[in-house]
Amino acid sequence: MKFINKYLRNLAPYKVASHKVWEVSDEKRKSILKLDWNESTIPPSPKVKDRLKKLVENENVYFLYPSTHNNEILQRLSMYTKLPLDNIQYFASSDSLQEYLVRMYITVGDPILILGPTYDNFRLTSQAQGAVVHYFNYNSDFTLNEEGFIKTIENINPSLVYICNPNNPSGNIISKTFLKNIIHKFTDVIFLIDEAYYEFSGETMAEEVVIFPNLFVSRTFSKAFALANFRAGYLISDFTNIQQISKIRNSKNFTSFAQEAVIGVLSDIDYMQAYVDEVIHTREWFSDELSKISNIKKVYKSKANFILVEFDDFDSKMIALNYLSENNVFVRNLVHSEILINSLRITIGTRSQMERVFALIKEANE
Repeated sequence: MKFINKYLRNLAPYKVASHKVWEVSDEKRKSILKLDWNESTIPPSPKVKDRLKKLVENENVYFLYPSTHNNEILQRLSMYTKLPLDNIQYFASSDSLQEYLVRMYITVGDPILILGPTYDNFRLTSQAQGAVVHYFNYNSDFTLNEEGFIKTIENINPSLVYICNPNNPSGNIISKTFLKNIIHKFTDVIFLIDEAYYEFSGETMAEEVVIFPNLFVSRTFSKAFALANFRAGYLISDFTNIQQISKIRNSKNFTSFAQEAVIGVLSDIDYMQAYVDEVIHTREWFSDELSKISNIKKVYKSKANFILVEFDDFDSKMIALNYLSENNVFVRNLVHSEILINSLRITIGTRSQMERVFALIKEANE
């Protein structure tokens, strides 16, 4: 114990939800509907498979390091984001890029402010670096007390503010106007906007990086692009920030397989958009239908590929959760925050997939 970094000795781990999907045969896995981690529920563009088939035939790919600078990825990201190449860098996951960001800009004892409840991994990353993490929480209905949030920033004077937008787990989104106002007001504070679910909301701060040098936007290929297993993400920021963080980025950690997969999905944006459109339409239908079930108290309006469902009480939630699990449908049980104790987070898939989920939740209530 004495050899462990003192900031890690009492660090609360990020709790990964366990599930059966990796414990069963490939045949049985076909019957499982995994809706607990907000991954895509369909495979990525066929162009990914085509590119990987060619790659595995290249014997060099197995014993040589991958390309450390894939200009095609940067060019395609530039086209997709409509931003210059100098404002973008790709990483082996958005989690990874956030770890590099903390390593580059945060020192021991720095205060960090997280708008919560939210994805917990950034808290872990920050505390492991020796930062002091503070929270400002949404109201119980996931509306934001904007004045209170501003006052908290003034009082804490954080080195960095982390905002997942849309919020995970509510799917709520903070207006671009408010974000621009606080980023402009607090020019000595870094604002990290996690846009993991950007494709499903259509709202972004990305173009503002050319105006605000204290703005960082992180994105992932794990959700809309269906590349969760490849661990790929990218950072958007002022070109000076990109240059600085690239100094410590391990460019060998982005495998050739991940690079080819990313090029594949970026060369077929129409495929991704068709899936996103179906998820959005299905999300609205599913939300409306769930709200008619008697023991469901509230279905939160979402701008992501998931919805937050609040039941009348804890027992009602557990009945639904267990019934779904018994029928090989896995959703996220939210227990890490008092305001979420009666809630489930459900990833939205295709219409046919969600019709199955709705039928099961309705049966559980009967």
